[in-house]
Parts: sequence; C-alpha cells; structure tokens
Amino acid sequence: MQNKLIISIILLISLTFNATSQKLINSPYSRFNLGTIEPSGSFRSLGMGGVSTGFRSNNTLYYSNPASYSSIDTNSFIFDFGLDYSQNILSDGSAKHTSDDFNFDHIMLGFPIAKGWGIGAGIIPFSSGYYKMSETRSDDNVTGEYTSSHSGEGSLTNFFIGTGLKITKNISAGANMTFLFGQLNRSYQVSSGLFLSNNAAENLQISGFNFDYGLQYTAAIKKEYFFNAGVSLSAGKYYNTKYNNLSFVLLANGIRDTISNISDDSTSAHIPGTFKAGISFGKTNKFNVGVDFVTTKWSDSKIPGSGGYTADVRTILFGLEYTPDRFSNYSFVKRVDYRVGGHIGDNYLVINGEQIKEYGASIGLGIPLRRSFSKTNFFIDYTRRTGTSASNLKYEDYFTAGISLNLYDSWFLQRKYE
Repeated sequence: MQNKLIISIILLISLTFNATSQKLINSPYSRFNLGTIEPSGSFRSLGMGGVSTGFRSNNTLYYSNPASYSSIDTNSFIFDFGLDYSQNILSDGSAKHTSDDFNFDHIMLGFPIAKGWGIGAGIIPFSSGYYKMSETRSDDNVTGEYTSSHSGEGSLTNFFIGTGLKITKNISAGANMTFLFGQLNRSYQVSSGLFLSNNAAENLQISGFNFDYGLQYTAAIKKEYFFNAGVSLSAGKYYNTKYNNLSFVLLANGIRDTISNISDDSTSAHIPGTFKAGISFGKTNKFNVGVDFVTTKWSDSKIPGSGGYTADVRTILFGLEYTPDRFSNYSFVKRVDYRVGGHIGDNYLVINGEQIKEYGASIGLGIPLRRSFSKTNFFIDYTRRTGTSASNLKYEDYFTAGISLNLYDSWFLQRKYE
C-alpha cells in the first residue's frame, strides 16, 4: 500500500513538472536541426552503456524493444521515475566553459494483461535545444566593434504506450505507439554602433504519432543460463510541423524594419527510422552481458530551417551487470547490482563539413530496497563529442548522473489477511 501511495504522488508531481521542464545544458551543438539527441534507455540500461535491445526483465521496462514487455510477471506492477544531473564542459584547447543542470528525466510504468502479455507506457526525453553564446569582435573597416549573440531553448518529448506478447515459448513480439511533441526556439542578434541590432528569431513546432516494432528470441542454454537476441525498428515518419523565421533590424530610434518573415505550416519534418539489433547472455540472478548495434539514416532527414547538417549514425553499445549474491541474508553489498558499459559511434550532426564523433563509458548500481524487489538505480555516464581541429570544432565533455526509483509491486493480488 505504501508503494502505491508513493507512485500516485510522484505521478502527479512529475506530469505537472514535465509540462514545463527544460534541460539547461549549454551546448553549441544544440543550435542545429533538432538539438542534442538524448540517450535512450532506463537508468538500469544507461549504467551498462545504454545496451537494451536483447535484454528482458520482469522488473524493468526496456522500452526500446517492446517485445520485452512479455517478460512482466503476472499480477505485478512496475513503476520507474528518474531525475538526472548533467554537466557539460566545452573546450577549444585554450579556454573552457562549464554549465550544469538538474532535471526530470522520465516516468514509466508496466503491468501484465495475462501470462506472457504485458503493457508498457511512459514519458521520455527526445532532444534538447538549449544554448547561449556571445562574442564581441572589432571590424574597423565596416562596423567597428560589434557583438553577436546566439540563444536557444525548448525540447522535444516522446510519450509511448505499447504491448509485448509471447508468441511461442522462445519468441516474443511487441509494438509501441509513440507521440512526439514539443518546440524549439532560436534567436540571433548582432549589435553595433551603426544600428541598435540585427535580429533573427526562429520557432519550430513538431508533433505526431509513430510506431516502434520489436522481436526477441530467448533460450535456456543449460540450468540457470540463458541467451537472448532482439531486433527493433522505428519507422521513418513525416511529422506535423509549424515553422516561423523572422528577420528584422531594430534601429537606434526604436523602429523595427522587417527584412523577411517566413511562416510555413505545410512542410512536414521527416525524422528517419532507427534499427537496433542486440544480444545478451547471462546466468539468472547472477550476471548479464550484452551488445547492441544501432543505426539511423539521418541523411534522409528533412527539418524546416535546417539543411546539410546531418549524416547517418552507427553506434555500438556494450555492458555488463553482475550481482554477487542476490539472496544473501548477511551482506547488503552482495545484493547490490554492479554495472559497467560503454558506447562508441557517430553523432548525427555535420559541422563545417565534418561529422561529430561520440564515445563514452558508464557505471551503475542497483540498490535493493528492504524486503522488496524494488530498487534505486544510480548511474554515471561520461561522453565526449569531438571533431578535428582542422574543422575548427570544439569538444564537449558531457557528464550525467541519474537516480531512479524502480518500484516493483503486486498490485493485482487480493490479500487473504490484513
């Protein structure tokens, strides 16, 4: 009963908070296309480098492959709520700039319909468009000293609801229906002594439904050992879009002279599909190790107001979870899940003709709550985004720490005794 009360309170608070939340991490890469794409996965999987496609569990939602919902226990209920802290260190080799933020990350829930048939739903981040930059320069021949400023805000969020069904003893299939929504606002200003300022303001709103599909195969190798393999696919989709771009000069006397005003409600934004394939191997209640391959054909994307800044993405994710003794009566440390992982691949952005690269590593803990299958999941991830100095690209060191409350309860069992 106590878990149910906690879930209800968190659900109400988080839904209200999510409506206005904005990750305030200052990144110049958020200026382009859909901003900075957020990592995908529960905090359990992010502690293992983000690997998830071939994983399945009775107390965790691996939503990137909805076929995994078929593993939810009969009569059980899963609730997962997460917060994260991020710090970004931007450097060009000589100077550094640091920004950080603490924010809501996700809320998810899952429950069974019948044995081998489960439901999952949640609200998860998709991208962040926050940045603030300014620079003062001097041009003696034309304008004298002038200051250019760039700023952006907004984010895109995904809501998903899906189901997973065990078709045979070894094969499960599933599908998510997703709803992507949000907006990105960007502005640019140049101020000099000849006029008050030259301004541009851009707004992009996106919304629409899509579907994700997944398959998983699982087999027992011998007593207590298992092997899983999975694939998932999100279809490419044209989303409803509203795009506005206003350019104007604000003169010293306060008069605004409009240069151009573009308003387009008819051009749809195309976000390409993502294909994932993964395998995992482990021993029940002891360890689980897995590898994912993820690819997205971002070169096919079409984003109003952007062009020529995307390239195809290929990423390898890998991770391990180990529990010394899940049922130890004497050692709390032995009941903790220990996780480690990494990821290496591409970023979807092309800047100055070069595609940004990404690589990183993560660690995590799954701390069991007393007399319960519920856990507090904690992870730390370090990611570097970088290009070559020949392309005049800065590199980012991006640190994320997250904590989530993963509640696992038997909501549908009728108690015989009070």
